[in-house]
Amino acid sequence: MVKTQSDLDRALSGDTRALARLLSAVEDESPRVRELIKDLLPRTGHARIIGLTGAPGVGKSTMTAALVGAFRAAGRRVAVLAIDPTSPFTGGALLGDRIRMQQHATDEAVFIRSMASRGHLGGLAATTPQAIRVLDAAGFELIIIETVGVGQAEVAIASLADSVAVLLAPGMGDAVQAAKAGILEVADLFIVNKADKPDAQQVVRDLRGMLALGARHKGWKPPIITTTATTGEGLAEVVTQLDAHWEWLAESGELTRRRHARAREEITALAFAALRARLAGSSVTRAGLDDLAARVADGTLDPFQAAEDILDG
Repeated sequence: MVKTQSDLDRALSGDTRALARLLSAVEDESPRVRELIKDLLPRTGHARIIGLTGAPGVGKSTMTAALVGAFRAAGRRVAVLAIDPTSPFTGGALLGDRIRMQQHATDEAVFIRSMASRGHLGGLAATTPQAIRVLDAAGFELIIIETVGVGQAEVAIASLADSVAVLLAPGMGDAVQAAKAGILEVADLFIVNKADKPDAQQVVRDLRGMLALGARHKGWKPPIITTTATTGEGLAEVVTQLDAHWEWLAESGELTRRRHARAREEITALAFAALRARLAGSSVTRAGLDDLAARVADGTLDPFQAAEDILDG
């Protein structure tokens, strides 16, 4: 809960406890969040947003921890938003990601936050965009978003990140299934992790074939990198390719396009949330809604007019 304006000032000065309180207010959708974001806006827009996504068990948390170490070695301030599954008992995050990143817990230039998905689809939490703004304003140069384990169609990370890395691993059945359809199209780079296991090169070959057959590239061809995150093998190449992608984004104008698209998605999401709240407070009662539903079902009222009646109510 944000208590005073000094909380904001302390957070922007590097106080991690005050920063954590700001993020808690964002997660809890405090009434003060709108005022908070408005105050922070002049300080935002500078951080690089890197998304890590992939199926459960491919090593996202281990890769995130390894990347934090690599970026810190280069002197960069790093924040991590690790989206965890929601506990069915408490509604909170299960905190598995934070456990795997304990080696960075005492580093003042690293901030790690686990966020519960709270049933939100797409591998993210609904309040992730606002959490990114808070961390951006706090001066973190890189913000890594690690999604919940996702499948073929959960590509929400593409609407938030500047660079999206899709992780795969051998030995998980048909590993390329995790990179089909939408996931294949949103990747800016592919990381085949656990490369010390058998069949890693088969995953690489399958990916190359799929990219050659179906993907359309607009000036950037997603590289395929093999890594073993637990040992650091291939990590330098991941950092190099992420930096190269960032340079391409800036030079091609794609960064501006992506950030405009991100703003459109956020505006739309907030508008739908406001509409849901408006409908919840509508003068149309449950009985009235049932009456409209009955008339639509028996053909005496069209659904478009029924929807307008609800909105007008």
